[in-house]
Amino acid sequence: MGKLIAAINMTIDGKCDHTAGLPFEGMHEHYTELLGQADAILYGRTTYQLMQYWQTILQHPTGEKSMDDFAKVIDKIPKVVFSHTLKKTDWVSARLSNRTIEEEVSALKAKSGKDILVGSPSLIIQLIKLNLVDEFQLCVHSVVAGSGMSLFENINDRTILKLIKTKTFSGGAVTLYYEPTKK
Repeated sequence: MGKLIAAINMTIDGKCDHTAGLPFEGMHEHYTELLGQADAILYGRTTYQLMQYWQTILQHPTGEKSMDDFAKVIDKIPKVVFSHTLKKTDWVSARLSNRTIEEEVSALKAKSGKDILVGSPSLIIQLIKLNLVDEFQLCVHSVVAGSGMSLFENINDRTILKLIKTKTFSGGAVTLYYEPTKK
């Protein structure tokens, strides 16, 4: 059974606005590899709609290999979307979940041999509160956003994480890999 991995980009001041980071070739390559090793990715409505941008790259490739490769992989991976407002998804590889996040994760883990990713701040918070996150991959960009959503907003319980490895990118970003320790 694979792990449930919370993978997200954030700024040095802890903001997780997908538009605040500095995209670069190595980051696209990193996430292309991560998505290629997973069975599914979980999104909330807002992040799902932001990620639909990559459909335009599929239709009109940029010529930049890392971006175009990422667009292909993000297009193929099954996406499970949690939303109270969306009635349908416009992406062939996406579906709306009609279960709670806990039920969906349990079902995915039961049939999955690979990792399951979650890339939406609101879902990560819910999964932390349910103690379902097996690993955090926090890609910290060398930017101070100054405003925006804090990743660990609304977490009231102390959670201790164990650093298991790091990955440094030439542009100054660092991915920190953590496992939650048992309370």
